[in-house]
Amino acid sequence: MKLTKIAVAAGTLMIGGSAIAEVSANIGATNNYIWRGVTQTSNDAAVSGGLDYANDNGLYAGTWVSNVDYGGASAEVDFYGGFANQLDNLGYDVGAIYYYYPSRDSDADINFSEAYLNLSYGPFSAGVNWTFWKEQSGDTNDFYYTLGAGTEIAPTWGIGATLGYYDFKGGGHYTHGQIDVSKEVGDFGSFTFTVSGVLDQSNSVDNDKDPLFVVSWAKTFE
Repeated sequence: MKLTKIAVAAGTLMIGGSAIAEVSANIGATNNYIWRGVTQTSNDAAVSGGLDYANDNGLYAGTWVSNVDYGGASAEVDFYGGFANQLDNLGYDVGAIYYYYPSRDSDADINFSEAYLNLSYGPFSAGVNWTFWKEQSGDTNDFYYTLGAGTEIAPTWGIGATLGYYDFKGGGHYTHGQIDVSKEVGDFGSFTFTVSGVLDQSNSVDNDKDPLFVVSWAKTFE
């Protein structure tokens, strides 16, 4: 859930009911697909696309697909749905997502599902994702927490920062940080420059801690 999907990644579909279009599509490209501070493409490029339906009452559903190089898989397909709206100045988004890897190795049990809750107030946001099902049985109840902030720094320019913490029930945890600078270019979509990196991790986790520099492009069609 990445690129434009929940930026519609890092990574969050905080849509107010009055701003929702009924049907939209999105496409994207990046030199490195980063999810929760970790590359999903072995630091190679990715192309993605998705379809979304959203009702004026806040209900939404969609799907998103990207190439990956993870767990023996070459593709990721996500299916998600939920409810997003505002209560006074508090935005909220609650839903569930299924991560499906159709091209994975026959012995790679890497499909999983999460429930999520995201909140926003002005430029600030916070969220939690809970892994309630894994194809690899007996290893659920992972939690991923995020804190973020973002603002417009000039017309068509924005900047955002995200701090994430991933806690695995099976053992281990890590913290990552990310800064995004975005530029809207009208009918040509938007470009984002990202600096992302793992800041700290337990001994049982072996993520690359070198900073990642990413350039992404995304466009939405309504």
